[in-house]
Amino acid sequence: MAKRQNRYSALIEKIFVERYSEGATEFGFSREELEQAAAELAIKLPKNLGDVLYSFRFRNALPEAIVATQPEGREWVIELAGRAVYKFSLVKINRILPQQDLEVIDIPDATPAIIRAYALDDEQALLAVVRYNRLIDTFLGLTTYSLQNHLRTTVKGMGQIEIDELYIGLDRYGCHTIIPVQAKGGKDQIGIVQVSQDIRYADAKFPGMRCRAIAAQFMEDSVVALFELAVQGDEIQVLQERHYRLVAANALSYTRRIAYRDEV
Repeated sequence: MAKRQNRYSALIEKIFVERYSEGATEFGFSREELEQAAAELAIKLPKNLGDVLYSFRFRNALPEAIVATQPEGREWVIELAGRAVYKFSLVKINRILPQQDLEVIDIPDATPAIIRAYALDDEQALLAVVRYNRLIDTFLGLTTYSLQNHLRTTVKGMGQIEIDELYIGLDRYGCHTIIPVQAKGGKDQIGIVQVSQDIRYADAKFPGMRCRAIAAQFMEDSVVALFELAVQGDEIQVLQERHYRLVAANALSYTRRIAYRDEV
């Protein structure tokens, strides 16, 4: 796995170096150019070439030779620029990390044991935990329904994208909300690229419907951090953040269960 990632790093570095010029903040490349560079380097590509780029867009760090060209406070990201077309863009360093001092809210764990036993990876497990425990409902104060997960679709001007899970929400007045959710496990961080493309998809596919973009991230001790996000310019804005810990029903705090009486 490490050797393969090293080969892919060499490939993406070659693409960057051949097109980069000092002072550039954005430049594109096509899938055909990527295939040509792979042939020159004798690198065997997977059938789904997009997976190579996906790994650098959301999971793995860019090669050091690329990082070294970044001005202070900015970073290179790979964005979609159309069908089979991509671009390097220089954006503000704008990663969202969970606050470590935020209150943790205990929620009775409704995740079926068999689902926990067979979840294949952190992302899949996180999406299942969020779905079975209706954490989106609790977080947003809506009744929500999972419409589709791992949705692969296209957006005009961007090309193919993937949304981890898509929900439809319903409020007390019967108004509908489209809710794209991205899941981050392990050391993955929430970045502007996926948030932007989720919102772009929602605006194009569901015009006029309110979009509330959500990110979910595993923390330590089975805590799930949920964020509601918006994009302004080239920055992510956190509209709200909550942390939920899934516990057995008999472990719920008595104070928490009766607190609402004092609020009425």
